[in-house]
Amino acid sequence: MQTISTLQSLIGGRWLGAEASVPLHSALNNSLIYHTHAEKIDFDEAVTYARSTGVPALMSLDFQKRAACLKALALYLMERKEELYAISHLTGATRPDSWVDIEGGIGTLFAYASMGSRELPSSNVLHEGPALALGKNGGFAGTHILVPRGGLAVHINAFNFPIWGLLEKFAPSFLAAMPCIGKPATATSYLTEAVVRMMHESNLLPAGALQLVIGSTGDLLDRLTGADVVTFTGSADTAAKLRVNKNLIAHSVPFTAEADSLNCAILGPDVTPDDVEFDLFVKEVAREMTGKAGQKCTAIRRIIVPKQHVDAVGERLRERLAKIVVGDPSVKEVRMGALASMDQHRDVSERLELLARGNEILFGARDGFNPLGEGAANGAFFSPTLLLCRDGMNNDAVHDIEAFGPVSTMMTYSDLDEALALAARGKGSLVSTLVTRDTAIAARAVPVAAASHGRVLVLEREAAVDSTGHGSPLPQLKHGGPGRAGGGEELGGIRAVRHFLQRAAVQGSPTMLAAITGEYVRGAAVRESDLHPFRKYFEELQMGDSLLTHRRTVSEADIVNFGGISGDYFYMHFDEIAAKDSQFGKRIAHGYFVLSAAAGLFVSPAPGPVLANYGLDNLRFITPVAIGDTIRARLTCKRKVDRNRTDDKGVGQGVVAWDVQVTNQHDELVASYDILTLVMKKG
Repeated sequence: MQTISTLQSLIGGRWLGAEASVPLHSALNNSLIYHTHAEKIDFDEAVTYARSTGVPALMSLDFQKRAACLKALALYLMERKEELYAISHLTGATRPDSWVDIEGGIGTLFAYASMGSRELPSSNVLHEGPALALGKNGGFAGTHILVPRGGLAVHINAFNFPIWGLLEKFAPSFLAAMPCIGKPATATSYLTEAVVRMMHESNLLPAGALQLVIGSTGDLLDRLTGADVVTFTGSADTAAKLRVNKNLIAHSVPFTAEADSLNCAILGPDVTPDDVEFDLFVKEVAREMTGKAGQKCTAIRRIIVPKQHVDAVGERLRERLAKIVVGDPSVKEVRMGALASMDQHRDVSERLELLARGNEILFGARDGFNPLGEGAANGAFFSPTLLLCRDGMNNDAVHDIEAFGPVSTMMTYSDLDEALALAARGKGSLVSTLVTRDTAIAARAVPVAAASHGRVLVLEREAAVDSTGHGSPLPQLKHGGPGRAGGGEELGGIRAVRHFLQRAAVQGSPTMLAAITGEYVRGAAVRESDLHPFRKYFEELQMGDSLLTHRRTVSEADIVNFGGISGDYFYMHFDEIAAKDSQFGKRIAHGYFVLSAAAGLFVSPAPGPVLANYGLDNLRFITPVAIGDTIRARLTCKRKVDRNRTDDKGVGQGVVAWDVQVTNQHDELVASYDILTLVMKKG
């Protein structure tokens, strides 16, 4: 007799659960595969453990070290991904579906590890500069900083992406030093439990960084404070209920929701059935209908097409959908799996019945639906279903009811304005796609669509070569949408980390602001010595170490020689008559000559700890430099970032940003920029 495992919660650093409770069934054949646990969770213990153990452990690391943890964790999980694929199969997912969930989730860890190492400091204070002068004499300034909140993050996720849903929220909140309590949807919680077990067993995460709730959240939300954060992914109805929790409101606990929405795809009025874009549109719609069996918050639910092409679109979609083999993904020819559970199957069936009233079913179960696989008749398989609404402007159901499965409704429009009006009827969506070859149509339509959509994909033959598709949220771009879509925001690069940090304005002298931010602020005290800053190793350098160079007078020969080397013969540098008629009234030096001359003034040429210059930031040419002007430069260590890396020989390296100010004989600023260098560690 097969033993059915009981899932466990990870609370207070230990696994809880032995007594079976709610049965969980395979989506493939409805066989019993797991139980949730019956033991009640002590959420006071969970919250206390996160605050007393998780927060200090995470704060003992800086942004850079937490980014390194994420990378190590991603590598660990990637080595064990096949164990997760085997379990994911039980959810009804095909290998490509599981790839999005498993490797998409792990890839998000890699992405945030990389972004964190590039963009975040080796401290726990993130400076949002530049600092602003607040007084006439330069002694008072202000800026903004972002710091860890000192609280915990509760992540409540939907059933459709049990791994990606957790990891895409965990990564930025972990970087922000917030311990996480993850609560997956019960139906597929067994897959989330599997990945959390791996993460826990890796011993790569600080104690208290991650806890897992199997089952109900009980009174968890009632125990949160203003230092905490709640994120939710799921239905709009559930989001609305959670949002009005009395404790969350009373303590102003940040709550962000990413809810299901009636996303759309618009076929532009310029596209004909003979265009490549026409087939791209049909292919994208079919892929979004059938990928993950349509169980994606970003899936295309409304297909908006020109009235004259409705029959052609319908025919080509029917042809594509007819080729989709549904069944157990272990059967070689299967391309679409099952819904996540029989409960989900019943829900989709009920909503399809409502959508079908007054509309036509162009393709559905009647068109040869016969899922393959042993026991498939008992599984949660659902036929791809395409409906046609011929009057979308007067049919509320197609804009209000979402069947969270492989179900989409096609509707027609007469002109672009009507198409955009139909798109907006979704009352806020995560994503929309516009397929067009006409740049004027795109320029007109996208700003309108953007008002009610979190993301807009413009698809044509050029973009199609690399496009990740309508339904693929990327770590670098915002995921979320207005209105019905929840009004929240996830991902979006380092923006996501900032959502989990506390922003504060800070005022004081430039010297005080520099000490607080860990970053040199113009006007702050500097530290000068006989040892050139470029002769110091990474560990020896301190923020504020500075060099004021000797002077150099710019000659006509400098300008002529630089023009000859660079090939830049712009009239302002060489035409005396034209230059006199310009706003400057005279010939001036090339801006890039000033930049090069400044480097000549501050560079220490002999071999030393500075290994490479790999970029400039914030370059501005402020005051023109004329023939006969005398310039000098001040080089100041602005910030250090220890990326905890070594080269091929095992020598450690760090990144140093230098503030450079180039001034003339009147002490006027002529050029301003940051230079980035790779600096060797002494150790």
